[in-house]
Amino acid sequence: MKSIVIGAGFGGIAAALRLRAKKHDVTIIEKHNDLGGRARVFKKNGFTFDAGPTVITAPHLINELFELFNKNPKDYIDITPLNTWYRFIFDDGMKFDYSGNEELMKEQIEKIYKADVKGYENLVKFTKRIFDKGFTELADMPFDKPFFMMKQLPALLSLKSYKSVYTLVSSYVKNEKLRRIFSMHPLLVGGNPFTTTSIYGLILYLEKKWGIHYSMGGTGKIIQGLEKLMMEEKIEIIKGKQVTNIISKKNKIQSIKLDDQKEISANNVICNADPPAVYDKLLIQNNYQPFFKWKKKRMEYSMGLFVYYFGTKKIYNDVEHHTIKFGEKYEEHLNDIFDNKKLNKDISYYLHRPTATDKSMAPEGHDSFYVLVPVPNNQSKIDWSTEGNRIKNLVIDKMEKDLLPNLRKNIVEELYITPDYFEQELNTKHGSGFSIQPKFTQSAYFRFHNKSEVCDNLYFVGAGTHPGAGVPGVLSSAKVLDKIL
Repeated sequence: MKSIVIGAGFGGIAAALRLRAKKHDVTIIEKHNDLGGRARVFKKNGFTFDAGPTVITAPHLINELFELFNKNPKDYIDITPLNTWYRFIFDDGMKFDYSGNEELMKEQIEKIYKADVKGYENLVKFTKRIFDKGFTELADMPFDKPFFMMKQLPALLSLKSYKSVYTLVSSYVKNEKLRRIFSMHPLLVGGNPFTTTSIYGLILYLEKKWGIHYSMGGTGKIIQGLEKLMMEEKIEIIKGKQVTNIISKKNKIQSIKLDDQKEISANNVICNADPPAVYDKLLIQNNYQPFFKWKKKRMEYSMGLFVYYFGTKKIYNDVEHHTIKFGEKYEEHLNDIFDNKKLNKDISYYLHRPTATDKSMAPEGHDSFYVLVPVPNNQSKIDWSTEGNRIKNLVIDKMEKDLLPNLRKNIVEELYITPDYFEQELNTKHGSGFSIQPKFTQSAYFRFHNKSEVCDNLYFVGAGTHPGAGVPGVLSSAKVLDKIL
């Protein structure tokens, strides 16, 4: 059985390994000269910057890929748990250290609003119920049949999946600051907490169950370990070549064509590429069924991301590994990003300081950072060639005021990416950071299916298909293949 995987992000690599474990002859094709997709690495003058995911949850999903071949993950990767998961900082300067230490969590909640301690306990209990159903039972199940979706609806409705994450949290927690803390998780997978289905409240419990981890040497080290495993298991890796066409005949894939005109035949094609990019640009046939055309057209996409990578000659020892700084406004700001598609000076941001845990990410005596700011996707028509620099300076000013005194004069290395990078380099629709928004009407059966609705032997893994974005999500999408291929 010959299987071709297009795109070597986490989802594509996991798919390639799972198919190889089933004795498929596997070729994985990546347009860049390095693997990783969103999890690529940028290196500059001794600084290592992870391009994408830095929050590692459910590390067993990564370990499983090595264990498929009876290999010890510790021989390839070094994943370590963090004590403080996130430090939240509010506009008034209040700080909240979010962790797996339940005693400390409740102490902090009590100081803010005593009555919410009980509400928090009940919220955790409810998210466990969501987790048991949404993740444990359904994350690696194929939702390509309407009957299967119908069968799940009573349970999903009993878990209040019609509510948003923010509405669900608000039914248990009354303080607005605490509501923000416990409802922010959809932003980690490209969703607006005010519109994302409450099923994604399971992320809160997922973190509780397995903790938050960091890969020593950066997330890129996981990619390197997986690449080594693929080479050991005789998976053919083609780098620096782009797939230009997926050739089909009578709704069956025959082959793929590369940008050097080389054609490779295959029994199956698995796309880690964004589904709309595949359907709009790669499939030669266009005789899509009316329902599929409607579904594709109505999809709403995640926000864009502005990510500024910088290294400093000063070490900021009092800054945690992960810091989330809220702006003054919450819902209004998110509405601007997701709905109004406009920039706002009242930004919230996520600051990643890997050198808090791993000194190898920067030259001796230096600190390594990236700061991520949710911004509108490219449906906004924002000209990032001019706005990129303006946002960069706004973010530096904010961080200098909030967290990093004298930052500007201590920066010695920098680069940034905008939604243009995601659209041009990662081929995502509208430059979205996480493909499709995780709304209820765009989840499970309503997302692009793992088994294509168009071609019999075309499959999808990654952020745009079930179960969705985030490292656990895309790794689980590869597990779906075990059941359908």
